[in-house]
Amino acid sequence: MAHPPRLAAADPASGGRLPLAIQLGRFVIVGALSAVVDFGLLLVGQYALGLDHSLAKAVSWVFGTITAYAINRRWTFRSDGGRRRFAAVVTLYLLTFAFQVGTFSVLFPPLRTALGDAGASTVGFVIAQGLATTVNFVVQRTVIFRA
Repeated sequence: MAHPPRLAAADPASGGRLPLAIQLGRFVIVGALSAVVDFGLLLVGQYALGLDHSLAKAVSWVFGTITAYAINRRWTFRSDGGRRRFAAVVTLYLLTFAFQVGTFSVLFPPLRTALGDAGASTVGFVIAQGLATTVNFVVQRTVIFRA
């Protein structure tokens, strides 16, 4: 029986590691999927189950994080994972969450003056999310899932 063709061959010189551009593309796809899981569960928790918004967000964040870890470790970084790597990813996500909230908090007041509330929320969110995602990818690629 023939096997389906592989879409992205790993660079043999990298020990089976995918090229940076492919990893980055996959990381973005997984991030989008994880955001859908997170947001969907947030809505279900709040509106279908009647949970407090903070509890619903905490639960949805946990499942979004697990989704991202599970898919990224196998598909993006081609790793077997393990408890230590999972703990490292959760720690990284907590730190980048704090970094993201802190960045947004610093950016919001001057952006509000320049762009108003909606503009400040949108631009501040995009910048903070972009920086946190960049840090997250770099640390996962170079420290947690390095080949």
